Amino acid sequence: MLAILDREHSVAQPGYNRWLVPPAALAIHLCIGQVYGFSVFKLPMTKLLGVTKSAPGDWTQFQLAFIFSIAIFVLGLSAAVFGKWMERNGPRKAMFVAASCFGGGFLVAAFGVHLHSLLLVYLGYGVLGGIGLGVGYISPVSTLVKWFPDRPGMATGLAIMGFGGGAMIGGPLAVLLMKFYSSGVSVGVTETLITMGLIYFAFMMFGVFTVRTPAPGWAPAGYVPPGTSQKLVTTAHVSADDAWKTPQFWLLWVILCFNVTAGIGILEQASPMIQEMLLVPQATRGIDPSNTVALAQATAPLAAIAGGFVGLLSLFNMLGRFFWSSLSDYTGRKNVYFIYLLLGPVLYFLIPLAGRMGSTLFFVTLCVLILTMYGGGFATIPAYLRDLFGTMQVGAIHGRLLTAWSVAGVLGPFLVNGIRDHQIAQGAIGVERYAPTMYLMAGLLLIAAICNYFISPVDERYHLEKSDAEFPEILTPKKPL
Repeated sequence: MLAILDREHSVAQPGYNRWLVPPAALAIHLCIGQVYGFSVFKLPMTKLLGVTKSAPGDWTQFQLAFIFSIAIFVLGLSAAVFGKWMERNGPRKAMFVAASCFGGGFLVAAFGVHLHSLLLVYLGYGVLGGIGLGVGYISPVSTLVKWFPDRPGMATGLAIMGFGGGAMIGGPLAVLLMKFYSSGVSVGVTETLITMGLIYFAFMMFGVFTVRTPAPGWAPAGYVPPGTSQKLVTTAHVSADDAWKTPQFWLLWVILCFNVTAGIGILEQASPMIQEMLLVPQATRGIDPSNTVALAQATAPLAAIAGGFVGLLSLFNMLGRFFWSSLSDYTGRKNVYFIYLLLGPVLYFLIPLAGRMGSTLFFVTLCVLILTMYGGGFATIPAYLRDLFGTMQVGAIHGRLLTAWSVAGVLGPFLVNGIRDHQIAQGAIGVERYAPTMYLMAGLLLIAAICNYFISPVDERYHLEKSDAEFPEILTPKKPL
């Protein structure tokens, strides 16, 4: 029965509509994008024993923060490790493994919450779920670029947009379920994790059985392969193992790492940053600092306002993934990355100015523009890889490149929080707690822009004369679908 998951059974028959593939990919990414909304579980999970408030033995937010960090680290690691396996076995089997690991990770985490074993939660949502994240993230990529050789940026943007928007579904869904399941003796986390695990598995299975790979020799009507005028768009193929050896791979690695590090500088610290730089100074202006009651009353509504700001950033993170990657089909990948990496530093330099001006509108505008380019960087990179290395093993190459995300996921929060703590120790308040970080992020983007300048076509000695027999580009179906 599981043979239906094999690559050869997922080859499309004549007349198959290629526009069914982006929804299949979107079904996967909308689910695994829930990881960005995991923070809604943090506060309830600090009250598992006390229910109404934290009790002795309850987990701390510091302990719970590692769940997300483990999941993101394992995402990059598993994408790199299982990339070649995914290319060999095809997107259907990879998506099934992703659904099983991601959905199963919720169930193991639920069991860990029930037993109050944090190690099991780390293992479930962090490790097992992280494998599902990594395999699920890369599984549609090579399929999409083969179906859309004429618009690879738009196609991958459609799918990866789902990862940016997954939290907009997963966060409210978790809150709603925990409210439904909560009682006088439970905060409802265990039941919520079980329910979400089953829902996500079922929804991801839609992607499993909808996805198809193109038949041998297929091309969209009227498609003309890129000519020699498009220097960075190759018609050759480079294997994943050889891609490691090229300077282009490592230049793109630095570009992705620094773009993500800078974006996380805004995303990870968004709520406290807008409060400390703008909302608190505005709300407490004219209040005696010794009047703690008045200060508390003035700042009480600010968390909700900051929460709305975080939601707005998530929305523009999602929209940017589709907009910028689609634009890259017309401007070229290198040019659109120059927009990210040259406009971005200007925006980061202006953020402290917006804070000193006390202009919330200016500040929010700068941040949402930055987040569109943060998301756009993720969505455009698969098409950039396709241009340079061909389509044969682009999913595996993408998986290895995502190790840059793992590094950035640690580096970004470390820099933001470390510099902020140092500034506070020096007596800095408001804008000055974050200004050095913004200038540093601008510098990282300028370094990435230099790397982008040096991107050139991959040397022909890395090109394969024909598709590697171990990883055929496409196979004919054994039987009609």
